[in-house]
Amino acid sequence: MGSQRYDVVIIGGAAVGSSIAYFLTHDLDFSGSIAVIERDPTYARAATTLSAASIRQQFSTPENIRMSAFGIVFFRALKARFGPDADIGLRERGYLLLASETGRDVLAANHALQQAEGADIALMDQAALADNFRWLKTSDLSLGAFGRSGEGWFDAHSLLSLLRGAARQRGVRYIHGEVVSVERAGARVSGVTLAGGERIGCDTLVNAAGPQAGDVATRAGVALPVEPRKRCVFVVACRAKLPRMPLVVDPTGVWIRPEGEGYICGAAPPEEADTRAADFDVDHALFDDVVWPMLAHRIPAMEALKVQRAWAGHYDYNTLDQNAVIGRHPDVPNFLFANGFSGHGLQQSPAAGRAVAELIVHGRFVSLDLSVFGYERIAAKRPVKELNVI
Repeated sequence: MGSQRYDVVIIGGAAVGSSIAYFLTHDLDFSGSIAVIERDPTYARAATTLSAASIRQQFSTPENIRMSAFGIVFFRALKARFGPDADIGLRERGYLLLASETGRDVLAANHALQQAEGADIALMDQAALADNFRWLKTSDLSLGAFGRSGEGWFDAHSLLSLLRGAARQRGVRYIHGEVVSVERAGARVSGVTLAGGERIGCDTLVNAAGPQAGDVATRAGVALPVEPRKRCVFVVACRAKLPRMPLVVDPTGVWIRPEGEGYICGAAPPEEADTRAADFDVDHALFDDVVWPMLAHRIPAMEALKVQRAWAGHYDYNTLDQNAVIGRHPDVPNFLFANGFSGHGLQQSPAAGRAVAELIVHGRFVSLDLSVFGYERIAAKRPVKELNVI
């Protein structure tokens, strides 16, 4: 079989991997060669394309807020970066995170942090919620946090197409293949082998393999607590009009937002059932037992909703702390991570791509210090807990 060599090889060509390639090719100090290895060039089962494609700044970790703040700036400036036809259908309709009395203090503390970071989030008491969102049942709510700007949703396919297209125009080669082994010589990785037998050498290897990132790390002899977890999205129709509806997150974790003429909604499965995913089968019982009852309670007009279709996707769940792993491996410095986003990877892909590109080209974070997400905490089993995982 043939052998090729590139300065940088990126495993995974969805939003995060393509963003890394994009930012590398747009750094004036980088002139090397780049290959992106993608096992599914249709992206039919990629976390990127099967996600709910939303962006928020309502996090409990400062660096997560900063990453999504850059994401919204990036999304607003697409035409300047990609040309006058660039459009991902961004709708800045906001998130509305709701809290009962038991969750009130956490929501308020998170809001204070978000305000300190410059996020445009309004804290609303029960009366304000009832006044602003009259279709919402508020009698058992204590507080809500609403993103007045800088939050919303967009089209994931369009974003991925822009990133991939711009990277390819700058000479990035996209290779269809699955990495089955990673070659290591002591403290360095030297290349990968694909399922078809082709060997690809590299000076730097980036793991951006999404839900498969843990498996890829294992092939390099490295432990990474990232695995695929299934999340189901249900498309529903409701005849009642729900004016100014943002993406609503109930205290139970059930969420819903507008999508076209209808709505999409979902919830994480119960903890005991939330295990490593092996299939893409939709869990209809989750809708019947968890999602629909809560929607009917929180938004009474939703009692008459109708399910039109549903899909299941996998996301890269970091079992340590549900936060990203971004940076070099301390003992294998030419092996870099961009993994484990646990549901907020798509919105943070521009910031993650820029950060990893800076590490490769400049040897350090330049624009935004993301060292809190370094692999060192993984090795030490020292979690950086994100409280707002949706």
